[in-house]
Amino acid sequence: MQVVSLADSGPGTLRECIEAMGPRVCIFRVSGLIRFTGLPPRIRHPFITIAGQSAPGAGITLAHGGGEVGRTPLVIKDTNDVIVRHIRVRNDRIGDRRGSEDSITIEKSSHVIIDHVSASWARDELVNGYDTNNFITVSNSIFSWGIPKHDKCALLASNPGRAQHFSFMGNLCAHSGDRNPDINFPPGSCVEVLNNVFYNAQSEFAEVWETYGGTPVAIIGNSFIAGPDTQDDAVGIIRQRIASKGPARVYLADNQFIGDFPQRDPALQEITLTQPDCSLTISPSSPTGAYNKVLGSAGAFPRDSLDRQVVNEVRSRTGRIMRRPGNIPTIPSTRAAADTDRDGMPDKWERANGSNVDFPDAWEDADGDGVANLDAWLEERHLQVIGSAKSPAGA
Repeated sequence: MQVVSLADSGPGTLRECIEAMGPRVCIFRVSGLIRFTGLPPRIRHPFITIAGQSAPGAGITLAHGGGEVGRTPLVIKDTNDVIVRHIRVRNDRIGDRRGSEDSITIEKSSHVIIDHVSASWARDELVNGYDTNNFITVSNSIFSWGIPKHDKCALLASNPGRAQHFSFMGNLCAHSGDRNPDINFPPGSCVEVLNNVFYNAQSEFAEVWETYGGTPVAIIGNSFIAGPDTQDDAVGIIRQRIASKGPARVYLADNQFIGDFPQRDPALQEITLTQPDCSLTISPSSPTGAYNKVLGSAGAFPRDSLDRQVVNEVRSRTGRIMRRPGNIPTIPSTRAAADTDRDGMPDKWERANGSNVDFPDAWEDADGDGVANLDAWLEERHLQVIGSAKSPAGA
């Protein structure tokens, strides 16, 4: 489905694509800010890909309208098989219910991938997992500037209900007081926190909780870095035993801590494992290699001035937690490349890759490599927007 309008609702809008039923890919033929002036839509129907990398020019930013409609702009609820890539979420206006104002909420859903997304200025969590989720991946994303007094980066599980698989990998959390991230799952879960960069937490970095019987988690290859707001007693990885119902099971390896703060809670020693409880989904790189990769390629692309700013602040060890939301950078409107048959792929790319510009063949396989034409273009476009494409993907 083609998104040709930045309006809140109506034909050709993102809301129309989100609320449609059946397998679908939201392809953007526009760039700019989509502000939901009504209550934001919820992704309820499964088998949806929101392909922000398909947008021309400077890409897509989502925001709510503030006040009574100031709710979480990106909600995935009661569904499965969802992919969101290269989308920015900026909570620049104040809603009237702080507890309903994350940037991203994933609730009662499974097989969800949030990848190369950027989020800022939530007054609750920047990204929040709630209730009975499973097989959730949050990767290669930038979460910056949670707004006090509830400035939190990532609550991976709230009221989880049952064992879950959750991967938090290759992300940047910057300028949020705590929950960098908050890890609180029941036994039997497989949780991995791999190759992330956590910067300028105020009171806590990573928090391992035991409220639901003790989290099994692997924390590997991360960087925990003090900033101007980091308190002397902030802990890099802390064991939270308030209302504990059983000990966590924690595997720690190859994490680096930069700055003058306690690295690990001594209470972790008695619950630290010699190997992870679960097989890892990737082979983690070194924290230095991950640091360079995250700062070079995390977040939605093309990067806007906010993402460039926060990355520069991590590099220079500057910047502060913000007290109020800032302004969304202007996104110029850019014309999309020609797509004669409206199958989501630019004519230029179709001609270069053996596809038919006069026939909608998105789900055929022109080169016989086992990858559908549209999937091949979307991956090439992803590589192009982060600056490493090997062929002209167009847009």
